[in-house]
Amino acid sequence: MLEISHVDVYYGDLQALWDLSLTIGDEEIVTLVGSNGAGKSTILKTISGLLSPKTGSISFDGMCLDRLPAHRIAGLGISMVPEGRRLFPQMSVLENLEMGASRRDARKAKNNTIGWIYELFPVLRQRVKQEANTLSGGEQQMLAIGRALMSQPKLLMIDEMSLGLSPLLVQEISRVIKDINKSRRIAVFLVEQDVNMALSIADRGYIVENGRIQSQGTARALLGSDRIQEAYLGISPAGKGS
Repeated sequence: MLEISHVDVYYGDLQALWDLSLTIGDEEIVTLVGSNGAGKSTILKTISGLLSPKTGSISFDGMCLDRLPAHRIAGLGISMVPEGRRLFPQMSVLENLEMGASRRDARKAKNNTIGWIYELFPVLRQRVKQEANTLSGGEQQMLAIGRALMSQPKLLMIDEMSLGLSPLLVQEISRVIKDINKSRRIAVFLVEQDVNMALSIADRGYIVENGRIQSQGTARALLGSDRIQEAYLGISPAGKGS
């Protein structure tokens, strides 16, 4: 579905990504984890067309994305939930959802899609006329995910889903993400600092450090890796048996 091959990305003269390659297959949940400043958001911006790679290539369903504008890329079926949600604060829940139905096919199915999103997140139905800025942090994240789903994407990208949320809410939204993936066959690219949560729901994962992919593999293998456990989960190899 999505293939990034040997990409270098710069902010002006400053290189942010180095020879980066990754793939996301149909109906997969793939996670990209790393610390602040590792390059995670830069990768999402590059896929979305907000940044252009200096070298390398990006393709989606066989179409080259390297020089396409962001609106064209969104029109191909890639939708993103940005870090910090970025809702329209003075608009209602319903109005925010309707803004997500930008693709022609999505506009035709708008009412059915809204009904499905209310099934995923029943609290949004209860808040339908409320302004987005009056919602709790968890409700805003649900709305941001719902808005992204309104475009009926083939690939849903989520940047820092767990940021600022309680563990209970993260668990609930994670369950919904898995349901979206299985029931609607939507591929998910989850970009996270919460390594344990991200790998617990993913099929495969990539670890990015300083703009480079340092490790990759199945989610199970990465969770069991001594290096990942020590660097990201605070578990030392010597203490695993204690």
